Amino acid sequence: MSRFDFLSIRSLLWLSFFAAILGAWWVMYDMAMSMDVDLIGRPGEMGARMAAMDPRMPMYMPMANFGPLFVMWAVMMAAMMLPTMVPTLTNYQRLMTSADGSWGGWIGVLLGYLIVWVAFAAVITGVQLALLFGGVVDMLGIAKSPWVSGGLLIVVGAFQFTRAKEVCHGVCHSPMTYFLGHWRTGFGGGLRMGLGLGVFCVGCCWGFMALGFVGGVMSLLWMGLATLFMVLEKLPQIGHRVTKPMGVALIAGGGVLIAMPSLFYGG
Repeated sequence: MSRFDFLSIRSLLWLSFFAAILGAWWVMYDMAMSMDVDLIGRPGEMGARMAAMDPRMPMYMPMANFGPLFVMWAVMMAAMMLPTMVPTLTNYQRLMTSADGSWGGWIGVLLGYLIVWVAFAAVITGVQLALLFGGVVDMLGIAKSPWVSGGLLIVVGAFQFTRAKEVCHGVCHSPMTYFLGHWRTGFGGGLRMGLGLGVFCVGCCWGFMALGFVGGVMSLLWMGLATLFMVLEKLPQIGHRVTKPMGVALIAGGGVLIAMPSLFYGG
């Protein structure tokens, strides 16, 4: 392959990658506006009426049905997790000459990663429906009790200090080490490595997805802050320095929410 062809393919793939991210964020923005939810996640008059609906009412409600809710979560996974893949894909690209990598393998890594996160989207969709029909969250995915919200913040914060977080974050933080230890060539090899990386990534970041139930899964503010933090966690220079401070902040936030619920829930 000539250098011109290499640069052309690289440009096309990276442009498509970033276009997919922008497209996913636009879809989430459009969905939030159509549900009358502002950028912070606060519902307007129509959104408040929707949030108060009983999911058992004899009418079709997208947020109470698996299909539409799964699509929302899948698009959300793309919007939030694709930006965190930049270091991983950049590291794979560096191995193209020295380790017989290829653009097919690059695509395979990306696809494998997405398959795992879409599978997680199906799982968390089922969790949201269970919480919705159990009366724990409303139609917009917002926890109805400060004890639930605060407890979730504390649990996710405490997870930042666990061995499981340390192991999963170690792989996400250093994808080059993972590639060197699990190297496979071609599209199939890239797909296999992408699936492995995706599993570790879900293990590392599942809690930040679950925090959507604190402020509402349609909150673009939560999506943006969670995405920013997960990107920072994967940066080689500072990633290992932000994990535990975030755990402390989440635990403290959960404690404040439980101790002073009126600050957040009114009344």
